[in-house]
Amino acid sequence: MVQGPSSLGPRSSNNLRITEPVPSPPPPPSQGTAPRNLLGRAIDWIEPARNPASVIYGVLAIGALLAAESGRHESYADTLGSVLIALCLYWLAHAYADVLGHRLQTHERLSAKALWQALIDEAAILAGAVLPLLALALTWALGVALATGVEVALWSAVASLIGFELLAGIRARATPGELLLDAGVGVAMGLAILALKVVLH
Repeated sequence: MVQGPSSLGPRSSNNLRITEPVPSPPPPPSQGTAPRNLLGRAIDWIEPARNPASVIYGVLAIGALLAAESGRHESYADTLGSVLIALCLYWLAHAYADVLGHRLQTHERLSAKALWQALIDEAAILAGAVLPLLALALTWALGVALATGVEVALWSAVASLIGFELLAGIRARATPGELLLDAGVGVAMGLAILALKVVLH
């Protein structure tokens, strides 16, 4: 007589694995925690997710400063010094305006912690000016004429605006027509900076 499963002896040790919990596979890495290449990390530093608007403000500010400068000083050191001083004033003014505006709305007292936090938050303005300032420093190191160096830095600010517009469009999965509009807006802002240079000089 054929014995049924219940009449068989104890299960073999290999079958014990059926009752053991099966480990779940590790979750796939999210987009924010996936390893980033050097370019991705550089973009994240220049365009932080926390305050990207201030980065754009920094690009516009450095562009306007370079347009007003346009080789007016006699040396790279004077040009870089005046641009950095003006840029830091923009940064301080923006942070102070945020703190004071918040206090006027909430009736809070001024605290060193709130002021320091505003300075940290608005430091993205300085990040937005990194590429044009690096371009200016590089032309200085290469011995390029000051007027040409300022032009290169100014055009790098224009290119930054166009690049950020295209980056925003790509992240939004824009259609080719929408990407063209994004680029057009960036070009228009760049032309406004160049027009400022023409007006002032």
